[in-house]
Amino acid sequence: MPLESKRLANLLLSEPSEDQWQEAITTTNILQKSSPATAKRQATLIRKRLMTLDSTGWQLIVSGGNEVCLQLLLAASIQHSRLLGDFMSQVYLTRYKGLETDLTKHSWQDFLAGCSHIDASVLTWSESTQLKLFQVILRILAEAKYLDSVRNLRLTPQSVHPEVRRYLMRQEDRYALHCMDIAK
Repeated sequence: MPLESKRLANLLLSEPSEDQWQEAITTTNILQKSSPATAKRQATLIRKRLMTLDSTGWQLIVSGGNEVCLQLLLAASIQHSRLLGDFMSQVYLTRYKGLETDLTKHSWQDFLAGCSHIDASVLTWSESTQLKLFQVILRILAEAKYLDSVRNLRLTPQSVHPEVRRYLMRQEDRYALHCMDIAK
């Protein structure tokens, strides 16, 4: 949700009170959603991701250009979801280095099986939850241009933009940088 994330990053830069935040989301409807419930739900998710960054990161999202914006949003998503980062580093990177050209549902199932060895609660996830998580990860990777599309799942590895690399290094965010730096 790059457009929505830009709007919320801009709002965060103004250091809004909780009342100002709620007014912007529900009354002003800065996310332009059809219902206040949808706006609140999306704003909460995006805010949690953005809070993994600082005001410099938010400013880069707002004014840093499309590639910088998308890559910083991916970094924030990785920090927010270790599952995404681990999938990128363990599956995407492995497939890319193995000269594979795409992701498969089978690679997702293998990844989850590996995760279940670390955390047995993964085995309790319903099939629909597993599928939804995979769809969300695919959408994030497609929006960040790491996949051609959610339909064909073709790998399109990216080089981390120098501005994003500098930001992540200043933040000492080596995990997100490692996950994103597929084309190194």
